[in-house]
Amino acid sequence: MTTNARANTRKTPWAWILGTFFGAGLLKPGPGTYGSVAAVLIWRLSAYVLDLTRPQLTVLTLVFAILATLAGIPAATRVARESGQKDPQIVVIDEVAGQWIALLFAAPIWKHYVLALVLFRLFDILKPPPVRQLEHLPKGAGIMADDLMAGAYALICFVLIAHYTFPNF
Repeated sequence: MTTNARANTRKTPWAWILGTFFGAGLLKPGPGTYGSVAAVLIWRLSAYVLDLTRPQLTVLTLVFAILATLAGIPAATRVARESGQKDPQIVVIDEVAGQWIALLFAAPIWKHYVLALVLFRLFDILKPPPVRQLEHLPKGAGIMADDLMAGAYALICFVLIAHYTFPNF
C-alpha cells in the first residue's frame, strides 16, 4: 500500500482526537507549541480549580503525564499509520505528555510554568542525545519517547534554575 493510499483510509476518531490533543495539533504554525501551551493551560486551570497543594499538584501532574503516555502510544501509532507518516506533526499528545513531565515540580505561578514551557520547547526542538535517538523506537513508542526525554531534560534544568533563582522553591 502506498503512502497516499494509506492516507486515504478511514480515520479512527478516538485516536485522532487524542493524537491531535483535541485539535491543537491541527493549528499552524508550530503544532507542537500549541500542544505544549494546551498542556500548560490545562495544568494551570486544574491547579486553580482544584486548589491543590504543591505535593498534590505534583501527583496530579504525574497522573496526567502517565495517562497521556498510555493513551498516546496507541493513538500516535494509529494516526501515523492512517496518515501514512512516520511521525506526523499533527500528533501532539507526545508534546502534552512531555510538557507535563517538565511541569512536575513547578508551582502554579507564571514564572514557573513559563520557564517549564520554554525549557521543554527548547529540548524538544534541539533534541540532544538521546532524545533524537529515541525517535527510532517503533511506532507510537518512538513518537512519544523523544518528547518524554525532552520533558525529563527540561525538568532537570527547571529544578536547577528554580533552586537558584526562586526563593523558597
